[in-house]
Amino acid sequence: MLQVSALVLVRDRRVLMVRARGRDVLYLPGGKVEPGESAVQAVVREAREETSLTFTPDDVDEFAVVTEPAHGQEPGTVVAMTLFVARTPGVLDTARPVASAEVDEVEWVTAADADRCPPAGVETLRLLVRAGLLD
Repeated sequence: MLQVSALVLVRDRRVLMVRARGRDVLYLPGGKVEPGESAVQAVVREAREETSLTFTPDDVDEFAVVTEPAHGQEPGTVVAMTLFVARTPGVLDTARPVASAEVDEVEWVTAADADRCPPAGVETLRLLVRAGLLD
């Protein structure tokens, strides 16, 4: 099982996603939890690496854990993605995400973009709609 952390940054009922270099789907900013690193430390590091967003563990709250088949991995590989939602009001309210060397683009999406997401992203969009955060 792959342990990953992802940032849920919602503005105007849209959530921030990125398209990694050479990939064909949209992901939440985030990535694998490194040895000796907590899930929240991983989301802080990965979001900074992918989008240049700078924040601390105090700027996010754990929202949910999504467990789905891992996109682009060996068949049978499962990802457990811990979602961290940005606190509002907070430092991430006005921060401007930009694509880094690791990602081709950043995009604000709605549930209508689910067909462009891997299984964990689709489930995340569903949870955000159910929570009343996303259109």
